[in-house]
Amino acid sequence: MTLGEKIMRLRQSKGLSQEEFGEKMGVSRQAVSKWETGQAMPDVDKIIQMSDFFGVTTDYLLKNESEKTNSVNFDNGNAELNNSSKKSIREKLHFERKSNKTFMGLPLYHINIGLGAYRAKGVFSIGIISTGLISLGLLSVGLLSWGIVSIGLLLALGNISVGGVALGGVAAGVLALGGVALGVFTIGGCSIGVYSIGGCAIASQIAFGGYAQGYIAIGEQAIGTHAFNVAGDIPQNIKAEIAEIIARELPNTPQFIANMFG
Repeated sequence: MTLGEKIMRLRQSKGLSQEEFGEKMGVSRQAVSKWETGQAMPDVDKIIQMSDFFGVTTDYLLKNESEKTNSVNFDNGNAELNNSSKKSIREKLHFERKSNKTFMGLPLYHINIGLGAYRAKGVFSIGIISTGLISLGLLSVGLLSWGIVSIGLLLALGNISVGGVALGGVAAGVLALGGVALGVFTIGGCSIGVYSIGGCAIASQIAFGGYAQGYIAIGEQAIGTHAFNVAGDIPQNIKAEIAEIIARELPNTPQFIANMFG
């Protein structure tokens, strides 16, 4: 049995397509195809990676011998075990499940975690690098995402998050809430946006906070074209003045913002 035939047989025993196996090895589907047809030889590091992934020795992969002779000799020389019945440490610490059913070309779920697991891709996905409609991971990208670094079209939650609605230590989005918040509507310790609320609030139009800087600025320390130095609740006469300025000079202000001073 040739190296290519062994690779193909081992890959198929795992139920993996050439593309899926290529992702795990960090190569293209075309590269896997060339290995299996004998048109190309894998690099040494890929041989070692395959040895760990399939739980076989490099000798088995490289030598023209049957699987029956494939065994592992322990350092003490007292035991020999067939590799086909033993999983590598990496496999023992690797968990992967993928749905056979798909939606828009994506499996309904893909969970890929542990040693040697890098990417999960599905409608619902969990992995170190996770992409899908709903994704969880160290780096997650999706419609709804949650991770250390999170990018979500609708909602993103993470230490660093970017999305339509973003919540995190550092958050950027149309609506952003975080220690540092950047966006259109922002709330945070340091808040920068078109409309901002925070300990330090900086806005192009309306800022409200301990330190506030904006076209209209309301706060204990306010700086702006229209600055209102206020501590605590805003008095009704100042609210009325702010509402008048908004109606006159910022007529495109969203209604829910204007209603705060109505």
